[in-house]
Order: sequence, then C-alpha cells, then structure tokens
Amino acid sequence: MIANIILNNNYKIIFLILDGLGDIQNPPFSYQTPLEAAKKPEIDKLAVNSGILGRIIPVDIGITPGSGPGHLSLFGYDPVIYEIGRGVLEVLGLNMDLQDGDLAARANFCTLNNNIVTDRRAGRIATSETERLCNRITQEINEIEGIKVILKPGKSHRFAIIFRGEGLSDELTDADPHRENRPFVYAQPKTENAVFTSKIINNFIKKVTTLLKDEAIANGILLRGFSRKPDIPSFPSQYSLKALAIATYPMYRGIAKVLGMDVKEEPRDYHDMLRVLKENYQEYQFFFLHIKETDLAGEDGNFPDKVKTIELVDSIVPDIFNLNPHVIVITGDHSTPCPLKGHSWHPVPLLMITKTGERDGLTFHERNCSQGSIGTIYSKQLISLVLAHAFKLDKYGA
Repeated sequence: MIANIILNNNYKIIFLILDGLGDIQNPPFSYQTPLEAAKKPEIDKLAVNSGILGRIIPVDIGITPGSGPGHLSLFGYDPVIYEIGRGVLEVLGLNMDLQDGDLAARANFCTLNNNIVTDRRAGRIATSETERLCNRITQEINEIEGIKVILKPGKSHRFAIIFRGEGLSDELTDADPHRENRPFVYAQPKTENAVFTSKIINNFIKKVTTLLKDEAIANGILLRGFSRKPDIPSFPSQYSLKALAIATYPMYRGIAKVLGMDVKEEPRDYHDMLRVLKENYQEYQFFFLHIKETDLAGEDGNFPDKVKTIELVDSIVPDIFNLNPHVIVITGDHSTPCPLKGHSWHPVPLLMITKTGERDGLTFHERNCSQGSIGTIYSKQLISLVLAHAFKLDKYGA
C-alpha cells in the first residue's frame, strides 16, 4: 500500500542505529540502564525540544531477534516473511563474490578444551591474527570432496566462508553450541537434501581443528548462518528513496547490499562516518548509520563500555543535526542487556526527531520511552511513520 502513495521530495532521513541499544535495570549500577546512566546532553536536548519517544518490537512479543531480522524490520520488511541468512550478510559485507548455488556461512575462531567450547570468541583475537589463521587454513584446506572452500577474514575473531560446488543445501543446523562451556556440536541436516552438505561442512571443521591444534587460543572454529542468495525487493524500489549505508562491520554492509542500498568505504571511526555522510549528503535521501560497539559491550556484560559508547555517539549528534535532515531516528535493532550478556526480547527504545513541532519533552531512555507518544509499535511499522514525518506519503483514498 505504501508504494502507491509515496511522494517524491528531497527531504533527508537519517537512521542512527546503535546495535543492541536496549537494556534492562542493572542492579550494580543503581538499577539504571546504560541510556539512563550515560551523559548525553546533545541527544537529550534534541529529545526534549523536538523529539517524540516510543518503543519498537523487532519481531514479536517475547521473541528474541537476531541482527538480520532486527535490521530487516527497521527497514519495513516483515522478518517472518523475509529472511536473509547471516552467512550471506557476512559474505557480502566482506565484498566476497557470492554466486548462484554458493553456500555462505558466518564463522569465527573459538577456544576448545577437550571438545568443550570455553571461549566462543577466542578472546576476541586481533584482526591480524584472524588474517594469519585464515591464510594458514587456505594454504592447507581449499577443497573438500570437490567443493571449493573460500575464506576471507573479517574483524577480530570473525571470518566468512563460501562453499562452492554442486548439490549444496542451506538446510543445516549451526555448528555452534551458542553458549560457552558446552560441548562442540557439528552441523546436522534438517532434510535429506542436506546430508551431503553436512558431511562437507563437518569434514572441513574436523580438518581445521586438526590443523589448529597447536594454537594456544584460536584452536577451533564455529560456523553458523548457513544461507544462500535471497530473493527480496529492494529498499529504493519499495520506498522511492536513494539510500546509503555507512557501517564498519561486514554484516551490516551486507544487509544494506542485499536491500539495494549503496555502500561506501568502511569508515575508521565515528568522525569518519560523519565525513562519509557529509560528502554524500546531497546525493541521497536516506542514510543508515550503524554503531556496533553498544552491542559488543552488552554481550560482554560491560555496563561502563556501553555507557561510554553512547556518550561517544552523543558527541557526533550535533553534526548530524546541523545537516538539517527532516527526520532523525535514534534506536537499535534489538536489545542486548548487560545482565543477560546477549540479545533479548525486550522492546527497544526509540527517539524520532522531526520538524512537525511535536515533542514529548522527555529525555531519551527506556523508562521515558515507555511513556512516549509513539507508544509501542512493531519495528516493521517504523518506516511508514518516518515517511509520514518526512512528508513523503500522500493521502490514502478520497
């Protein structure tokens, strides 16, 4: 329905997405959330003077979303209908050549002790170490039973894999226990069609584990998000918006590419993100800026680091606001509460800064968002609300 009433104007929309932003009360920190504890005068000034607040539910009530569904819903796609595998996102985000029939997987190094996964992230080893290890694997293992294996290192402990050959299926369980101090698990076929693929995957894992047995920390690998190229309508065609994504992590550049957004060079830091934004501001109508560090801090249960990231983001908000966009959205794709050290089902705080004159007069944090005038909505409904505030939607009906 939205596509039929979209109006073309050059008003700008900026989504500033702090990954895993939502949190819950942290007892050791006076029962505050990081958003409450953070000193963020610029964001709070905008929230009080020209902001409306609410909360978004990424998938459904009580459902804990992955980052893929969390971002899809932010951009107006029902994550129950549309699904992009994590492997595809990681591969595309690293600019790997994903071809029809390829099987993509997201991977990372881990620490194994007597087949127990004691550290799923191998101490977050340096990117240079991951590059060394990927090179070592590639030199020794680049084909399994006629199936090509292509690796590319990402950031820190992460890398991506493409399996290329005939008869591959993505109907597999993850080769990842998803929790530490649990036994390692191999990929299992969900259907008969995936039996051959599971043998290839597990054979590869066993060979790599043998190869890395002398490594002190990164002596194992975890593979998940097995997936193939999706068929999904593009964001620009859906909403008549030329869109630019500015993100440091491969997965989020991958999401943008799948949705037909343009992706520029990888920014070095938040101020470099501003540079890319400013240099391309006149050419686009929609901008997706992604901040990963809030999610990393939440996964580590690191309350001070999550607070620090929010405060660093606050320092770049005036430059974003001074570009004079019609709508600025500050929110997250999901909640990653520090006490839980992982994604959760909790609604995500939402701030929308607009030029309509509406305001709730409240600072930005979870408690105030529960009282905001937007209310609690599904993330997939956010884009239509944003388009309306940017005066990009015509009247519906006579």
